[in-house]
Amino acid sequence: MASSVVEEVKVPRIKLGSHGFEVSAQGLGCLGMSAFYGPPKPEPDMIKVIHYAISRGITHLDTSDFYGPHTNELLLGKALKEGIRQKVELATKFGIRPVDGKLEICGDPAYVRAACEGSLKRLGVDSIDLYYQHRIDTSLPIEVTIGELKKLVEEGKIKYIGLSEASASTIKRAHAVHPITAVQLEWSLWTRDVEEEIIPTCRELGIGIVAYSPLARGFFSSGPTLIENFSEGDFRKNLPRFQSENMEHNKNMYERVNVIASKKGCTPSQLALAWVHHQGNDVCPIPGTTKIENLNQNIGALSLKLSADDMAELESIASAGIKGDRLPPGFDSWKTSDTPPLSTWKAT
Repeated sequence: MASSVVEEVKVPRIKLGSHGFEVSAQGLGCLGMSAFYGPPKPEPDMIKVIHYAISRGITHLDTSDFYGPHTNELLLGKALKEGIRQKVELATKFGIRPVDGKLEICGDPAYVRAACEGSLKRLGVDSIDLYYQHRIDTSLPIEVTIGELKKLVEEGKIKYIGLSEASASTIKRAHAVHPITAVQLEWSLWTRDVEEEIIPTCRELGIGIVAYSPLARGFFSSGPTLIENFSEGDFRKNLPRFQSENMEHNKNMYERVNVIASKKGCTPSQLALAWVHHQGNDVCPIPGTTKIENLNQNIGALSLKLSADDMAELESIASAGIKGDRLPPGFDSWKTSDTPPLSTWKAT
């Protein structure tokens, strides 16, 4: 097994987007602390992880009102009460809400405003640094939702606007109403479909890229054996790529990455994360973790230098392909995020 690169790396700062927003080059995804990856973790332990991350220079914290729902924002609110709000770049999201036991995607202006007020209260802050539309409401034009977000910027309740899982056309239409600072998308060695159209669109418009699940939802951290340790309530049990018939094929990617990692003196997760960091200085990956040891490993990835040969070898591994979709059938993603023309909408 490859060793881990863990050293006191100085976490660099990057410009996210072209409108002055600056963040740590690596962020912290906080989802797994409260939801979806098994039972919620003890709050005191998670607050320690958050504070430790900030002390190491990881200041870009990512959450959503959907995580819990609400409990992850409440957790961050408690963590930020210690006089450290000014040290972090706080990102949260709206747009997914449970209704009668089902999930509903909503971008209605009144809901957008109510969701923002709720997040501000739970987080205990006066303003949200980066506010994402978590998923795109395809029942109304994107311009309508962004119009309300623009008002929230003007009122000082949010500073920058982001989109998550948005198609290239949706991004362009939204950006025409108000500058979009960041697009959050799944991007890793085993999720590459955004590279054809969405990444170029972001770069054309000067929009920062926030890569979630850069470690393939734990695949590069634990390898194919992680499926044996999923706890009750872990949503990864439902992901096609983690089904045993697909994992039998997908484990080859981990094994080949592990070979390179051994040569580089790092772990497979550090190598996979370094690959994302090497995609450009407009990219901020936000790996999630609940353990300080793993956080240190993730920070260590920043010190890994990948040569052109390293990148070519990883490209060869990735091009071999992954079996299984990244999401279960019916899940909303950028592929289904186009919205009706503004001319079709009538305010009620």
